[in-house]
Amino acid sequence: MMNCIVLEDEKNAQKVLELYFRKTKFIHCLGFFESGLDIPISKLKKADVIFLDIELPELNGLDFLKTLENPPKVIVTTAYPNFAVAAFELAVVDYLVKPFSYERFIKSVNRVREQLSEMNDEFIFVNANKTMHKLKVDEILYIKSELDYVAIVTDKEKLLILDSLNTWEEKMKCYNFIRIHRSYLVNSKQIHKISSTKVTISKTEIPIGITYKTKLGEKFPLK
Repeated sequence: MMNCIVLEDEKNAQKVLELYFRKTKFIHCLGFFESGLDIPISKLKKADVIFLDIELPELNGLDFLKTLENPPKVIVTTAYPNFAVAAFELAVVDYLVKPFSYERFIKSVNRVREQLSEMNDEFIFVNANKTMHKLKVDEILYIKSELDYVAIVTDKEKLLILDSLNTWEEKMKCYNFIRIHRSYLVNSKQIHKISSTKVTISKTEIPIGITYKTKLGEKFPLK
């Protein structure tokens, strides 16, 4: 199932997308919004793709996109072809000019599905104990600092590497890993529970450092 958000202020355009979603069984819409400022952070984090109009009240769609640190995939839906260059500079997946057909819509959606599939199959190679280990990124639970080493932990193994957690924090940022403690970097996709003092990943409880609470709260706001 692909989760989407629609940022669109034209009612007719909303109705067209709503119709297309009903015809496309693998798409689940998390909501329609007329301003990016109205989208809850919790929904942004769940979204795989945003259908993004450009001419919007309060904040231009592309300007809103620039405010997102790790945005979902983006399909632009607009009546104006002249913003295409600026949009693709922000790495949008596709640019649909209204009115667009269901066939053209599906072509864009399939591009997103292909990219998401590639992301889910991403691997890294880790040199531990003089051996190269191939790890699927999504299977890494967390990375822990242990003196001069970092431990990369999965459900199956723990690999020790002579390196710093700061280096791995930068390396894994693009994979949605987040620093929650001076000694822990966690895979946000593997978090099962979050409280005010700890996160639970698999069966492991990991403390939240005081200086990291704000950033974690922005990504996963506690209601």
